[in-house]
Amino acid sequence: MNMYFEGYGYRGSIFEQTYRCYPASFIDKPQLESGDKIIMPPSALDRLASLHIEYPMLFEVRNTAAERTSHCGVLEFIAEEGMIYMPYWMMQNLLLQEGDMVFIKNANLPKGTYVKLQPHTTDFLDISNPKAILEKTLRNYSCLTTGDSIMVAYNNKKYYIDIVETKPASAISIIETDCEVDFAPPLDYKEPERPKPTAPPSADPAAEAQVEEEPKFSPFTGPGRRLDGKPAKDLDASSSSPAKRQANATNSVQPSASSTPQITAPRKTTGKLVFGSGGSQSSKGTEKVPEKDAKEEPKKEEPKFSAFTGKKYSLKG
Repeated sequence: MNMYFEGYGYRGSIFEQTYRCYPASFIDKPQLESGDKIIMPPSALDRLASLHIEYPMLFEVRNTAAERTSHCGVLEFIAEEGMIYMPYWMMQNLLLQEGDMVFIKNANLPKGTYVKLQPHTTDFLDISNPKAILEKTLRNYSCLTTGDSIMVAYNNKKYYIDIVETKPASAISIIETDCEVDFAPPLDYKEPERPKPTAPPSADPAAEAQVEEEPKFSPFTGPGRRLDGKPAKDLDASSSSPAKRQANATNSVQPSASSTPQITAPRKTTGKLVFGSGGSQSSKGTEKVPEKDAKEEPKKEEPKFSAFTGKKYSLKG
């Protein structure tokens, strides 16, 4: 069947045929598994030559029953009549079983500019140089179809890779073309879990106990002074030292049963001015010196101060 397409300036031809398909293992051609090429009968070559099909020969392969479509090239024309042999991974993509009928049609595919691949497992990324392995494998391929899964054999292991996206069409030719390749995360890839924030270490109570407390401020811890200029007899001479003042400050904050009222007595008159004999009597009544201290430190009594004891003068003269 010959057709003429206006506007392209060349004679177009269509090759369509139905064959029974079998895997490459039936013809002892294991190299077929590393590419996308099939083996067709000699009659197909005669028909293609008579239709003036352009090289490279590319074909659309369709499983009508399952409505699955892919594309491939041709390696040889040595199959039995009415049969074709194809890679087993291609049969899996088309959901074909041994002996199923498959539809073959010649196709013209644009040269690819972009392809996005997605490995099935993260093992493929563990290869020392996956880009070089992929470039070597794709040399055995003539075209790629979106939705297919190709097989990459390396180091006695098979890696399957999905064709996620192709440009400029859903099926492209990769023969003698510069194609940009991108990778999607593998199907079994899992993002690493973020570490949970650890609670800050609790403060050591023993270390806190070792911290020395700063001395507290205690007011009115100095020695007492009398308003009439006489020395206070109930004050300890050693109370002016820093250690004694600190001890007195502690006792003033937390009074105990054994504390003496030597300093508290004169403080009752703080802020008052006392004149005359009444002031001296109140000081005598409140100031009591222990007998032991009086015997150990005898002191001479100073003359008492008496107000208005001088001579009298008359204003009349």
